Amino acid sequence: MKVISYNVNGIRAALKKGLTEWLKAANPDVICIQETKAQKEQINAEDFELVGYPYQYWFSAEKKGYSGVAVFCKKEPNHVEFGTGIESMDHEGRNIRVDYDDVSIMSMYLPSGTNSARLDYKFNYMDEILEYATELRKTVPNLVICGDYNICHEEIDIHNPKMKGVSGFLPEEREWLGKFIDSGFIDSFRFKNPDRQEYSWWSYRANARANNKGWRLDYCMVTEPLRDKISRAYILPEAKHSDHCPVAVEFNF
Repeated sequence: MKVISYNVNGIRAALKKGLTEWLKAANPDVICIQETKAQKEQINAEDFELVGYPYQYWFSAEKKGYSGVAVFCKKEPNHVEFGTGIESMDHEGRNIRVDYDDVSIMSMYLPSGTNSARLDYKFNYMDEILEYATELRKTVPNLVICGDYNICHEEIDIHNPKMKGVSGFLPEEREWLGKFIDSGFIDSFRFKNPDRQEYSWWSYRANARANNKGWRLDYCMVTEPLRDKISRAYILPEAKHSDHCPVAVEFNF
């Protein structure tokens, strides 16, 4: 089973850059999308059906053109969970989960801390999602939480480790991500590639992507019971529909 996570930074813009053609070639069983910036009715579902994804699930923000997550699947899941039931995060459309026999897969878009108010919101979300995931694992032990975490965990995950005062690499954020992993998750990319320095996001400024001055903000976090099922985990920087690129994990079930 191949799972891809992709912050498309606006699915309508990504479609104009060849998203469906890329998706057909990449051929995941499940793709988790973040920052759709769209409502379901604003997209032609047939575009994705034609490349093999008849099952499309959306959880959009109440605010038009903002945030939003989706999951597209080749096979119909047993169950789809829209949101978390936590109002403070659900009104921004940040979590959706599909359940299969062997695994449950969540698309998550963790807030960025662009200013002090949003940083406070981000920290609140971080506390709530950790508590939610801990409780969820009691009934859904085989869980994958894919998405844009908006945090670099270690110095190897950022091109300039001296940027300690910037949201995304704050000591408190990095500590939280470590605590999230320690609660029972595996950073699948780092698990399979302990020394590889690769990124999943680049600023649009200062030619950052061409110079590979990036950040690894996107993760496929996998619960411990699935450790022995992880066959591959990798980043796909050649996909250029967004300021992010896709990240992938593959399982042998």
